[in-house]
Amino acid sequence: MMPQPPDHIENEDVLQMLREIKKSPEMTQRELSSRLGISLGKANFLINALIQRGFVKMENFKTSENKKVYLYYLTPSGIEEKARTTYLFLKRKMTEYKRLEEEIRQLREETQESDALAEEQGRSGNQL
Repeated sequence: MMPQPPDHIENEDVLQMLREIKKSPEMTQRELSSRLGISLGKANFLINALIQRGFVKMENFKTSENKKVYLYYLTPSGIEEKARTTYLFLKRKMTEYKRLEEEIRQLREETQESDALAEEQGRSGNQL
């Protein structure tokens, strides 16, 4: 029995999967896994979890001679989930960005202090 995925999936891979499905519903799982840089098994698991949650619908590609070819498309709740997940992802990235900005500011200060100290020590050493 397959483990139950959470009601809301806040995973970067899921967001990328939803984006790719919206962009190219005719893509195979193999193509999705390649584009996302994940294993085929993980792509299959994610698609099945999204289908199980009602975020993605799967249909046979009628015009294909290979009846194993499917179309994946976002359902209305999938579109909502994509928007919600995008918002949460953006919020998290903005928090990370602010934290990094602060860390960069501190590192610059430390570097300037170190440079000033080295310059001062260099002048003191030249006077001897």
